[in-house]
Amino acid sequence: MTSKSERSSADRAAPMGMGAADVEGRLAASVGELAAVAPDFSPALDVPNGGLLCALPALLVVGLLAGVERHLALPKGYYGLDSLLLLLAVMALARLETIESLRYSAPGEWGKLLGLDRVPEVRTLRAKIQLLAQEDRPAQWNAALCERWMAAAPEQAGVLYIDGHVRVYNGSQTQLPRHYVARQRLCQRATTDYWVNAMDGQPFFVVNQVVDPGLIEVIEREIVPRIEQSLPVPADRQPHADPLRHRFTLVFDREGYSPAFLDRMKAQRIACLTYHKFPGEDWLQEEFAPYRVRLASGETVTMDLAERGTCLSNGLWVRELRKRTERGHQTAILCTDYRSEAAPLAAAMFARWSQENFFKYAREHFGLDRLADYRTEEISDPLRVVNPDYRQLDGQVRSATGKLTRRLANFAAMTLEEPIEPKHVEPFVRRKAALQEEIETLQHALATLKASRKETPRHISVDELPEEARFRQLSTQSKHLLDTIKMIAYRAETAMANSLREHLKRPDEARRLLRALYTTEADLLPDPDAGTLTVRLHHGANAVTDQAIEKLCAELNATETVFPRTNLRLVLQLGST
Repeated sequence: MTSKSERSSADRAAPMGMGAADVEGRLAASVGELAAVAPDFSPALDVPNGGLLCALPALLVVGLLAGVERHLALPKGYYGLDSLLLLLAVMALARLETIESLRYSAPGEWGKLLGLDRVPEVRTLRAKIQLLAQEDRPAQWNAALCERWMAAAPEQAGVLYIDGHVRVYNGSQTQLPRHYVARQRLCQRATTDYWVNAMDGQPFFVVNQVVDPGLIEVIEREIVPRIEQSLPVPADRQPHADPLRHRFTLVFDREGYSPAFLDRMKAQRIACLTYHKFPGEDWLQEEFAPYRVRLASGETVTMDLAERGTCLSNGLWVRELRKRTERGHQTAILCTDYRSEAAPLAAAMFARWSQENFFKYAREHFGLDRLADYRTEEISDPLRVVNPDYRQLDGQVRSATGKLTRRLANFAAMTLEEPIEPKHVEPFVRRKAALQEEIETLQHALATLKASRKETPRHISVDELPEEARFRQLSTQSKHLLDTIKMIAYRAETAMANSLREHLKRPDEARRLLRALYTTEADLLPDPDAGTLTVRLHHGANAVTDQAIEKLCAELNATETVFPRTNLRLVLQLGST
């Protein structure tokens, strides 16, 4: 059994580099005689981040390694596919936001967590990721995982939340189009990722858009076909069933408000839930009644709700629900779900904030906005972008309109306050005449600009862009692989948090406690004869959290998880208990 100090000295003296002590295995891999080294654990004390092994049962249940060999593959080498995926998953849970972050961690200590002599160098890990990301394999893997998650929780997949997340690009490899970033209130060079999440915020899949065509087009062109491919349809929602009964529900914000779009979705038996973009006048207070509404968190609250039928501009009749606050503010919701009760619909609409919370948490803790690699690619799809000439003319029209509006306001406000005498009237008339002449000049210039803008096409294809305005897209294959790993890590942490909340007086501290658990040191005690790998965690900050962690360990031990490619069953315990 080795101490941290002894392992550090041994890693420094390793014959093939820092921590590379398995000379025989590495030589065999270099000549093609080894497909992948098998995990081999040795007794070790005080292994940093040993608490990450507590997440292994959850990661395996979520599907990290389930059937992965059908979609991802690596050539023969020292590191196996399962070891690399486990490494990437625990890196995400340990809040290593980039691959480069591994450069500043002891490779031998990380290797002890996986039963290896050391983890790969950053350069090697990047090369392995690029191999895994070839031929659109990550997308196929993500599609298989999405189908698995939807089949495991059909009640979650019945209501899906869609929203775009703008990922800002600050590099200089290419000049991406500008997007409006709401959280910064700025237009910056960026790409847009459209995420599809469950009611509790757990992600299903993500669609990347180099040039954002808008929420409605992305839903119809890419998201709905993927959902139909992955989502199992219950027997009572088949086409021969009730024609007003939908197959599933999409929830989105006001960007998706379009009567024609809602009608097209209704024709496909897809219910939509969104905010009313033009709600009109408030409804009478007498129309509202208290409803008991069960939220996604399980909490039950009382909401004042009212309902009417509303005919949209294209003649489509929809349900309009309104929620009234104590201060009298009314929030209008439109819905094409004609069968559900009002209370579940209100809960579903206001649970949309769980997706915003996911974005915020994933940005802070899972490096959602980080680049996966620095490569760029040619744009193969016939994308249409805003014409730079049109954008320039539109900006000039807006500027001229603003100037003209201010001049007209000044002209209307000009009054003669002095006595009506020639020495006062004549200067006043000259000032007003000069302003009127300026207004006429601006009006003529504005009319010319508007005519030029009208003749200029608003959108052109990428190939039609002038040379100085052309751009390349950021490579998305490695990003898709790492995004899928982050989804798995988030889902595993969510499952652990849901279990841990039952043992905490403050349930909202579950994720904070898990983050502390992941950084906890642990003793690794393998016993090949008994077929166990005991992970002896160090005690936490206080007795209360220790009790919660002990109960969590008991639940995880009940799964009888076996470490991949070994016969060692994972046994988690706190201290010497």
